[in-house]
This record gives sequence, structure tokens and C-alpha cells, in this order.
Amino acid sequence: MSMTSDKLHAILRRDVLTAVRHRTGFVVTLVGVLTELAAFYYLSRAIGPGFRPDGVAYFPFLLVGTGLYTFFVMSTQAFLNVVQEAQQTGTLEVLMTTSTAPAELVVLSSVSAFGASFTNLLVYIFAGVAVFRAAIHADVWSCLVILALSLAIALALGIFAAAFQVAFQKGSALLWLLGSGLWLLSGTMFPVQSLPQGLRMLARLVPFTYAIDGMRQALLEGRGISNMESTLAMLAIFVAVLLPMALVALSLSLRRARQFGTLSFY
Repeated sequence: MSMTSDKLHAILRRDVLTAVRHRTGFVVTLVGVLTELAAFYYLSRAIGPGFRPDGVAYFPFLLVGTGLYTFFVMSTQAFLNVVQEAQQTGTLEVLMTTSTAPAELVVLSSVSAFGASFTNLLVYIFAGVAVFRAAIHADVWSCLVILALSLAIALALGIFAAAFQVAFQKGSALLWLLGSGLWLLSGTMFPVQSLPQGLRMLARLVPFTYAIDGMRQALLEGRGISNMESTLAMLAIFVAVLLPMALVALSLSLRRARQFGTLSFY
């Protein structure tokens, strides 16, 4: 455990120093966040206050949905980028010869980017509340539990993307699926209840649906943990299934790539 902590500390220190050298990136990110929020804010004003999906104002509804979904996509992309960069520079094979377990190495190398995605989510929500006056009625404990489960799901998806990239060199396919398909089923910009019956059934198989709905209940409606048992139970089931599967898939894909000499294929 101490060895892993030392490795994590070294990686985080390296990435923080790199980020500090590129301070303009923070400004660009902040401008991008404010621009996107402004677009959603004026969209909600154009639609009017009469549209209240799930009983809440439309701008806070969009704030939570788009913020959390973007976090899932960015986290997945973070893991994918780490593997692709190592493949393109030819360092992945070298890294696999170290004493660190291959799957652990990929996860540790992605922690900084994963943390950056999480920070972006917090800035996004805070800016929506502080700058655009999004109304929230948060239950802190419910928000923390939903957030923890969402982090675990995002971690699992990122590991799956890394495994897919190593095995098939097509990790971007999973990213495409997240960006072009699953957002429709997860209720990111409109209630799932407005979908046709068949799509509503598919939506119940997507973990994002429960994460976004649960965060809206906790952050916008102030529901306590005792009033969200079914949502929390589904998220816990997804975490219990997806995270171990992702770790096994990554380990197997790395082992297979080493055997066939395809680690540097991309």
C-alpha cells in the first residue's frame, strides 16, 4: 500500500507541475465552462418557466444533467488518452516491464486526468449556482453518496475504454457511443419519461440514468438517503458489477497484448 501511495504521489506531483506550467489552460477551461452555461441559461429562458421537467426549473435540470454526463465522458477519455499516448510514443511496452502491475499502472497514470475531470464538474456546478443563480436545495449526504457511486462508475468506464484500446485499438468507439448515443437515454437534457416505451426500457440499463436522476433528486430536491433507496441500490449494483469486470478486462487485454506483441499497436 505504501509503495502504491508513493507511486501515486510521484505521478500527481509530475502532473501538477506540468499543469502549473500551462496556466493558460485553466483560463481557457473556465471561459469554456461559462460560455456553455450561458448557452444553457439563455436556452432555458427562451423555453420559459412553464417547462419544469421532474418538477424543477429547466436550467438547474440542465446544469446537473450536462455537468455529470460531461464528467463521465471526460473521465473515459482520460483513460483512453493515457493508453493511446503511451502506444504512440512507444513507452507502453517499457512500462509493462516495471514491477508495477500493468492494470495498476494504467489506473495510476490516469488519476490526474480523472481528478481534473472531477474538478471541472465541481467548477461547472459551482459556476451554475454562483454566476447564473441556479436554485438548489441540496441534501449534503445524499449528494456525497451519489457522487461517490458516480466516481466509481466513471472509473469503471475509463478502465473499460483503456482495455478496449489495448485489445482492439478502438477505444474511441466507446467514447463515440458515450458522446452520440447514451446521452439520449440518460435524461441529460430532457426527462427519460418523454422517451418512447422501448427507449425508456433501454434507459433503465444505463448507469448514467440513475446517476443523473439521483443527483438531481439530492441536489435540486433535497431528498435524503432514505428516500432514494431504489436509485442508490441500482447504482451500487452497477458499481459492484462494472468495476471488477473492468479491472479483469484490462488485465486480460494487457496480458494478451504482451503475448502477441501488440502493445504498441494503435
